[in-house]
Amino acid sequence: MSPAIHFPITIYYDASCPLCANEMHTLKATDVDNKMLLVDCSAPNFDGRPFAKDGITVASMLGVIHARDASGHWFKGVDVFEIAYDAAGLSALAALWRHSKLRPLWNRAYPWVARNRHALSRFGIPRLVAGALRLLARGVKRSAAKAAVAATQGCNAEVCTRDQR
Repeated sequence: MSPAIHFPITIYYDASCPLCANEMHTLKATDVDNKMLLVDCSAPNFDGRPFAKDGITVASMLGVIHARDASGHWFKGVDVFEIAYDAAGLSALAALWRHSKLRPLWNRAYPWVARNRHALSRFGIPRLVAGALRLLARGVKRSAAKAAVAATQGCNAEVCTRDQR
């Protein structure tokens, strides 16, 4: 990704695809800071005409996931997953999406997954992805809660004896 991201980011996804819908809705459920807005670009009433000036069509959105940040920058494909996982508070998973050694694999695999997403959905992949994300999100929340408790050890309402570096 090159440009800085300005939140909220609007993610245009295919809600008619169980794999896409499960992943995006699971990520949105962990988005406690409301950094993501989800828009179903497969809906019959979705109007993609405003995006034509940017060279974005409904067909391109349905072919590859797209997102637009608050300043109007467009992102697509693997970049969207990196941003979405970060926005959802799953920065360790976002790091996997951005990892320099793994990124070429994601860039090659994602178009295949996008083309075959409806077939993959018939094999139960959406439930696996959503379940794994929920487990990972719970682990992140537990880790954050433990860190918050640890940060307050030695503190009371008036004084904190913990080193505050």
